[in-house]
Amino acid sequence: MPTPPPTDIDHMRRAIALARTAAAAGEVPVGAVLVRGSEVLGEGANCPIGEHDPTAHAEIRALRAAGAQVGDYRLPGTTLYVTLEPCIMCASALIHARISRVVFGAWDPKAGAAGSIVDVFGIGQLNHRVDVFGGVLAEECGSLLSDFFRLRRSMLPERGRAG
Repeated sequence: MPTPPPTDIDHMRRAIALARTAAAAGEVPVGAVLVRGSEVLGEGANCPIGEHDPTAHAEIRALRAAGAQVGDYRLPGTTLYVTLEPCIMCASALIHARISRVVFGAWDPKAGAAGSIVDVFGIGQLNHRVDVFGGVLAEECGSLLSDFFRLRRSMLPERGRAG
């Protein structure tokens, strides 16, 4: 994998901080930052549980914040940094928002839509193309997720044990 530019690393580190915020709130640790040039237009941390909203993924929250800031749902010339490969819902929203580039950390073998299970960004018939670059700080992003789920599993009552 080619070395990402320093700005990609810096913005991914901010997304990781947001993912930690989500984890502290009991949410799956995913964070996202939307940038145009050097300006952060929006950011988000996963919170579907807390908001009782299945669309409250980090990417969607970053898009909503950016759209409100610029007064438009179209966000050309922007890059989204997210700690986990986008799902189908988020990938579709990123295309509709006219995001130029997506940079993500960990691959998602169960729900990833940038190549893991499907490549929404590669559908040639869609009217917008998004450049996608995966694996930035992948180990750190993946560790956040695996540590979160390991802790969750350890808190489950033991099954199959006679009392």
